[in-house]
Formats: sequence, structure tokens, C-alpha cells
Amino acid sequence: MTPQAPEGFTVTRFADNLEHPRWTYIAPNNDIFVAEANTSNSADRVTLLRDTDEDGEVDERMIFKDGLNQNFGMLALNGYFYIANTDGLYRWPYKEGDTKLEGEGEKIVDLSASGYNNHWTRNIITNEAGDKIYISVGSSSNVGEHGMEKEVRRANILEVNPDGSGEIVYANGLRNPVGMDWNPVTGDLWTAVNERDELGNNLVPDYITSVKKGGFYGWPFSYYGQIKDPRWEDEPHDSLVAAAIVPDVPVGSHTASLGLTFYTADDFPAEYKNGAFVGQHGSWNRKPFSGYKVLYLPFDQGKPREPQDFLTGFIANEENSEVYGRPVCVAVAPDGSLLVNDDDSGIIWKVTANK
Repeated sequence: MTPQAPEGFTVTRFADNLEHPRWTYIAPNNDIFVAEANTSNSADRVTLLRDTDEDGEVDERMIFKDGLNQNFGMLALNGYFYIANTDGLYRWPYKEGDTKLEGEGEKIVDLSASGYNNHWTRNIITNEAGDKIYISVGSSSNVGEHGMEKEVRRANILEVNPDGSGEIVYANGLRNPVGMDWNPVTGDLWTAVNERDELGNNLVPDYITSVKKGGFYGWPFSYYGQIKDPRWEDEPHDSLVAAAIVPDVPVGSHTASLGLTFYTADDFPAEYKNGAFVGQHGSWNRKPFSGYKVLYLPFDQGKPREPQDFLTGFIANEENSEVYGRPVCVAVAPDGSLLVNDDDSGIIWKVTANK
């Protein structure tokens, strides 16, 4: 099965035989790092891919670091390579072109891996100045049912200095923020958020949104702004609910919208410039299925427009609940193509504009 892109694009396999390739990070020197990790039976490693002759195909593949702990986000910054394990942010000395990390690394931020931890992913991103790191940390429950004391420093985006010091909660009330990127026009931080379950097939919508420093986005007391979650009616939190920010763009209920990247390259047609791609991992508890595709969200002068399907064909037989794969990360390759991690099939797909 090859996914389907709009007319004018070609989809090919960029890399395969990977073990749950959940996330991709492209370093400043164009080395491509893939986090192979999963909720269970996790490979716990980072694989390095290289296109040495710049022909758009992988020429070298090697294990960059193994023995990790449900690793996800990656970052090369200021002479260090950072990996976000589920239990903390680690860094290793690194210089451009290194092919292997040695040792256990230095743990610079401790993160909770408690709870049912289906939200084990910890993504990281830096700002333009390179003087801050942002860490996305999902909740340890669906809707705080185990007590909010279990949710300290969870369901939020943390901001730290590159050495791990100076931690603040940049934004909270985000049930499971995963993909993060900077809006290239406005400079705002954006994230993709996987929302809560057990309120029915059509609630609650996942969303992508700009993230305001100090902002509260409702979880677990309300959703989509001030809509109260009925499971918290006996213990009202009116002042918090009143302050909850309405997210920018709903992208469907139970779609497991995880991947997010703004397209700033020039390979795609001009209408894609500065828009956002969203990887939807797909529903696990809904019939009919939702998600299992990549959305494209046009932006006009930094403001979002209506989402549209971009990469589809991952559902094999909806009646029998069969799928070919589950897209997660979306990343812009050095040649301007779009890389899409399909962690269920072990494939990274490449979407290229026809010339």
C-alpha cells in the first residue's frame, strides 16, 4: 500500500524496516534522526539516516543511540545532542557529523513517567535564539481521574534553559501536546493536542493551536475553552474554566493529532508556503474511524484557514477495523519534500512535488 497525495505529488518509500519510527528530527547539517519507540515493546533507540549524494534516498543508516527509555524528541544545540526520554531530558556532548552517542548522558530535567502513561512522548524544540528548550508533557490520565496530585508538571509545555535550569510552566491545561513548531509569519509557538476520551464518538475535538505564555487550555475541567467537562461538575473550578483559552483549529474528535510542522521550503507549490501539516495517528476507540491521515492547514498572513486532507489511504478495511499504518510525525526534508513517519508499518514516506 502506498498512501495517496493530491494530484501533482508523488509518494515513495524513504526508509523502511524501522521499528515504530515515531518521530523524525532533522539536524542543522541535514542528518536525519529517527526515534524508534513505542508504548510497549519499545526499541528505545535513535537511528541516523543520511542522504550522502543528495539524491533524495537514504545511503547510510546506523544506530546513533540505543538503550534509551521510550525516547521521542531530539535536538542538536550548542555542542550537545538532546534526547527526551519519557522519564527526563538528557544530553550528550555532540559535534556536527557525529555518528554515535556514548554513555548514559546527563539528565538535566527530571520528568514524571507515572500513571497509565499512554502519553509517554516528550517532544522538544528550541527557539530562534537557541537559549530556551520547550518540552511537551502529556497528562498521566484521561481526565485527572486519579487525582490532580498525579498531574503535577503534566498536561503542559515546560520551558527550560539549555542546561535544564530555570524551569517554568510555559502553558498548561493541554491534555497531550506533542508536535510543536513556530509559526513562520507571526513567530508564535504552535502545538498539536490529543484531547480526552469517553464523552462519545464526536467529543472532544483534537486541535492545533498557538500557545500563549502562561495560558490555560482547559484540561481537565473544561474543553474547547469554557465547555465544562461533566465529570468535574461536583467539584467546580469556575475561575479556571473562565480563563480557559479557546484553541485555534479543531481537527476532529479522537483523531490522535500528534505531528505538526510548518512548511517553509520552496519545493511545494506556492499555496503550501507557511501552511501547516498535521499527522493524525488515528482513533483507537471510535467507529467509524477518524484520523489515519495527514491534514494540510493553509495559513493566510499567519492566520489558519480550513484544514484539508493531504495524505490518505491508510485505512484498509473500516468495516473490519483494519489499517495499513498510522501516520505520526511530519517533517520537512532538506530537499523540500515532506517526510511522514508511519510508525505501525515501520515506514517513512516521502511526498515530493512533481516538477
